[in-house]
Amino acid sequence: MSTELRASDGSAAYPTLAARARTPRLGVTVVADLVDAIVRGDLPPGTSLPPEAVLCEQFGVSRTVIRESVKRLEEKGLVTVAQGRGTQVLGAESWNMVDATVLSALVANDATLGILDDLSVVRASLEGVIARDAATHRSPDDLERLREALQLMRDTIEDEPAFNAADVVFHTRVGDMSTNRLAVNLVQTLFGRARESARFHLHSRLEITLDEHEQVFAAIEAGDPDAAERAMRSHITDAWERRRPPSPRR
Repeated sequence: MSTELRASDGSAAYPTLAARARTPRLGVTVVADLVDAIVRGDLPPGTSLPPEAVLCEQFGVSRTVIRESVKRLEEKGLVTVAQGRGTQVLGAESWNMVDATVLSALVANDATLGILDDLSVVRASLEGVIARDAATHRSPDDLERLREALQLMRDTIEDEPAFNAADVVFHTRVGDMSTNRLAVNLVQTLFGRARESARFHLHSRLEITLDEHEQVFAAIEAGDPDAAERAMRSHITDAWERRRPPSPRR
């Protein structure tokens, strides 16, 4: 729950938006706290950001830092600056949800797991395309590197943290085989944010996960794009369903 800071004339109260104790703040931290406050709903769509003086007081920074931070918020689609009306918060339909800071805040405040559900759908689609491309453009060296990653997963089946790390290596090496760098970059951004959530790391059946990776490898090794895409899509979807904690569905 946010506390309030009253303006110097006592006429208005504003929510405290700084997440940590007030110290000199870097602009990037100010932006992250403001993004989190907007995504969390402390500043609903249509409301105005507190005046510069209030933000300076809360964050312990200069007006220059606050102005630059507001520009970053505007670039991310979270606010709009209109002369005479101040800085107004925009609705989620305007947010750049693949922006790393915005996506991190969405995942952190994802009470119903709806964002993680959506990320799983998007990731399955993108990684399916990447696996298809890998099966088409594989080389002997690529296959050997992927085989090594798969063997590392086999070797760590009794050590879940090490197994999960090997899992990431496997997916990274599939991405290295693809010529679709945009899809690979998007997956790295999206999946990187998902892994920040503790709810993403609930225990999963490692034997099933390993078998799914075996199927992906076999399809890529055989040069079968359809099978590779199908196996990867199924793996991403089923793996999330296995680890997804109980929560209200949307």
